[in-house]
Amino acid sequence: MKGESYKSMSAYFSETRLRNTTIKALHDVLPLVMYIFYPIQLIMLGIREGFLSERFLRFGLIPLGTLIIVSIVRAIINAKRPYEVYDYTPAVEKKTKGRSFPSRHTVCAFIISMAFMYISTRIGVIMLILAAAIGLTRVLAGVHFIRDVIGGAAIGVLIGVLGFFVF
Repeated sequence: MKGESYKSMSAYFSETRLRNTTIKALHDVLPLVMYIFYPIQLIMLGIREGFLSERFLRFGLIPLGTLIIVSIVRAIINAKRPYEVYDYTPAVEKKTKGRSFPSRHTVCAFIISMAFMYISTRIGVIMLILAAAIGLTRVLAGVHFIRDVIGGAAIGVLIGVLGFFVF
């Protein structure tokens, strides 16, 4: 997408109260839903299988390790955000400078989805759909480039496949 596309998308969601409230709600609530269910599942898994079981440790440590590594990588890359590059106000309040690639929300959403996939395919698929919606709202809100979200999704899925299903 080009700069005008990001500007017009942000303007579209900022034009009316309903659209602005909707994008803000999706931007804030979708990650919250995932981040509420994840620790609940982690605790349930620990109680059911033991807090030192392999499944509990993988479910807890792989997403945590991914978050730490991605946070470091983002700081090193320090890519600008669309609203910095194209000089517009995003549809959701965001003042962060740089650290755009990869989208940490998207990486976390996809690695958590893969963790759920490891425990339950049905819940994992639902979480993958939720993760895709989280990534989409990051672009629609104007706070990430498409490449940030696609890169974040790819990282989350790749680490998830390797961590939960290969090794």
